[in-house]
Parts: sequence; structure tokens; C-alpha cells
Amino acid sequence: MDASLSAELVAVLVAVTQGQPRVLTTQCARALPAGPLQHSHRSLQNGLRQWVEEQTQHELGYVEQLYTFADKGRFYASGERVISVSYLALTVESANADVAEVGWQDWYRYFPWEDWRAGMPDLLSQHLIPALTRWAQMDRTQAPLRWPRVAYAFGLDGSPWNEDMVLQRYELLFEAGLVAEATRDSNELGEEGALGLPMRYDHRRILATGMARLRAKIKYRPVMFELMPEAFTLLQLQQTVEAIAGRVLHKQNFRRLVEQQNLVEETGAMTAGTAGRPAKLFRFKGDVIQERAIAGTKLPLAKQAR
Repeated sequence: MDASLSAELVAVLVAVTQGQPRVLTTQCARALPAGPLQHSHRSLQNGLRQWVEEQTQHELGYVEQLYTFADKGRFYASGERVISVSYLALTVESANADVAEVGWQDWYRYFPWEDWRAGMPDLLSQHLIPALTRWAQMDRTQAPLRWPRVAYAFGLDGSPWNEDMVLQRYELLFEAGLVAEATRDSNELGEEGALGLPMRYDHRRILATGMARLRAKIKYRPVMFELMPEAFTLLQLQQTVEAIAGRVLHKQNFRRLVEQQNLVEETGAMTAGTAGRPAKLFRFKGDVIQERAIAGTKLPLAKQAR
């Protein structure tokens, strides 16, 4: 007998706090906010908002549909086959509500190999790349197919590191059996280790999809205002972009880019009560807040040793 079908709504809710990208989690950091679509929900997005606010006491602002996960073999413990409709939401982190098992986590806790702000992580050079090289070469018939995928996704053999390829890298690690989710039942947890904290079901894959979408989107849409306070310095804006991209940006080029695209305006106020010289405070222009499309551009990355 065929298993019954259920639709699940999943939220990747992102904030940047003190220069760190954060994601709202449930089940003691092992799952994303999620719940089944119910007949009482007016729409998928309405159902998502209700589930997130009910589970976390956090209201959603900007939301966009991310991806629908419907792979064969996705089942609840009850036996129902589940289709997950995921959404990306951007916000400013609020104080943790008094809700058990709910909290904000640094998203690099789940993907430590994705943070290049201090250069290539040792985890990549010392563990992941050697392990992927062995996996790619262990089957001679598959090596001509596997190695080009590894090299392209992980920036090897002359390919640059592409920060947008979060999902492709995670799926290669899964295929190679290097992440805990590849070797355990979907409802088991697994321990936190060098390769990050595993999540229930395929929620880490869903998080990877959200990270990739946001990293790509900041290059062609002015969505960063959703992650910023009402007034901010240009350094705070740069650090927020760097946190999301996992890359260090060239300071002068970044500021020139912001000026050229006419994204912000001065508030007339300065920072106060901080060490060093006071800095000008800026805000996003009104037409930017209306999500005016801007020309696509590459991030002005700083030169960085591998």
C-alpha cells in the first residue's frame, strides 16, 4: 500500500548579529522551524508564518519561497511520505523568547568549511579535500566523473572558490559519506564534530539551499536592508555582507560600489560611545526598501591567500 502524502512547511530564518550570520532553530539546534500544511491555512506562506510564530514567538517579515523537496524516500516516522516546501526569511535577531528548544545559531556551526573570512579553513585543506580526493579516485570508472565535480565545487585545479555553491558542496560530502546525515537514519541525531552539527531529516540540506540563495541574491537585489538596523555604519554593512558571503571584501571597492548603486543616504548622525573615531550613520533609501532591482555585480573581494 502506498504511503499517504503530507506537505511540510520549513523556514530558513536568517539574521546577522554582531557580524555573525545566524539561523533560527528548534529542537535544540537540530531542526528548522517547520510544520504540516493544514486545511485552516489560507496559503502556504500563511501556514508558514503561523507555524514559525507559534513555535518560536518570532514574527516573520520578508519571506520568499525557496525550494520544494520531494525526493523519494522522504518519510515521517509515522510512515507518511513528506514533501517539504521551504522558505527563506530575513529579519533582525530579537531576544530569545522563553520557548523551550528554540534558539539562534551561527550558521557556520553547520557548515564550518564555508567561512573563508580568515582564509581557507584548515578543515578543507587538512581533512575534506584529502577525503574527497580518495573518494573520487577509489572507483576508477567513476573518477573521470567525480573529480571534475569535486574540483569545480571546492575551487581546485584552477577553479575559483564560488561562495554560492553551498548546496553542491554539501551534496558531494553527502554522496561521499562524509557528513553524518549520509550514514544515519533521518530521525537520528549524530554528534557534533569537525564537519559541523547534523540536523534532523534533511534540514541541513534545506539550510544549505537557503544559504546559497541568499549568497547569490545579495549580488543582484538590495535585500541586505532586511538584515540591518534602521541606522548603521558602512563598516557594519560591509561586515554583514561578509558574514553572509563568508568572504572578506575590499573596503574601498565596497564603499565605491555602494555609492555607485545609490543604495544609502546619510542620516546626519554619528556613532557615539564607541572606541575610535565617530563614524557616520546611514540608512537605506526609500526606493531601495521597496526592493528596487539593481544591476548584477560581483562582490568586491579582497585578495586572500589560499
